[in-house]
Amino acid sequence: MQDKENRDPKRLLAQGAVGGPLRAETDPGTERHSVMGPGRVPVKTQNCRKFSLKDFDIGRPLGKGKFGNVYLAREKRIKAIVALKVLFKSQMEKEGVEHQLRREIEIQSHLRHPNILRFYNYFYDSARVFLVLEYAPRGEMYKELQRCGRFNDQRTATYMEEVADALQYCHEKKVIHRDIKPENLLLGFRGELKIADFGWSVHAPSLRRRTMCGTLDYLPPEMIEGHSHDEKVDLWCIGVLCYECLVGHPPFETASHSETYKRITKVDLQFPKVVSDGARDLISKLLRHSPVMRLPLKSVMEHPWVKTNSRRVLPPVCRPKPSPAQ
Repeated sequence: MQDKENRDPKRLLAQGAVGGPLRAETDPGTERHSVMGPGRVPVKTQNCRKFSLKDFDIGRPLGKGKFGNVYLAREKRIKAIVALKVLFKSQMEKEGVEHQLRREIEIQSHLRHPNILRFYNYFYDSARVFLVLEYAPRGEMYKELQRCGRFNDQRTATYMEEVADALQYCHEKKVIHRDIKPENLLLGFRGELKIADFGWSVHAPSLRRRTMCGTLDYLPPEMIEGHSHDEKVDLWCIGVLCYECLVGHPPFETASHSETYKRITKVDLQFPKVVSDGARDLISKLLRHSPVMRLPLKSVMEHPWVKTNSRRVLPPVCRPKPSPAQ
């Protein structure tokens, strides 16, 4: 679990719980509030009955992170099975990065896609913040990759179609994830991919940012070189993800940060024999130094290697828009 979300977001949390399957009934006369998001975008919330820990039966731990733990839980009233993420305010305050928790709540609560982990609700007490999330029964992709060593073409192509579709949905809503990697991808009941952990994501209407963020092995050249970046950073990340799924480690991994930086900026990409020609073609078209030269998400889903190998269960959400002539 990658807990990069952070300290007590009291001004946000005081407005009431974000709606979802667990949202309580509201008073018709309830006053609405507008919270300013990281991109200065008004986020509508409404006062709901506040949840507390007493509303849940707590089960086994699902994961541990820097700022807290995740537990399997059941909401007592409607018997819904969820993942309850418990974040300790003291730990988050110590790091001084509260904006990431605020950002995760504001962004993820408004996303509805079968390959994005649902954010249902939140509540807090004097010491902790609780996030009520969709439960992904098959756990982290990272642990599954460690167990298997590497994935075959069919499984990897399926993940590529799913992540490309989910990111296309995010980009249409002007949301950049910026930290796609196996640790932040969960697996649902049927093995479907679920993007999680939006702590590094951003709602940027201009889609241009200069912040250095994300994970070292997945950082694109423009971030390392200090240039502004846009949604195309996610294209680079899924290229790295595809390589890691097929090979078992990231493409630019070295023993030192400086050497990894050099390999990334030079796009020093080397394929072992195990990677098929079709996969090499896709990865090479995503891992381009120039962001504008990277393969668009629509083309990722339509790539011959993906079309041939993908065994996606759920239908695409973002279908290509028909041309005027059709």
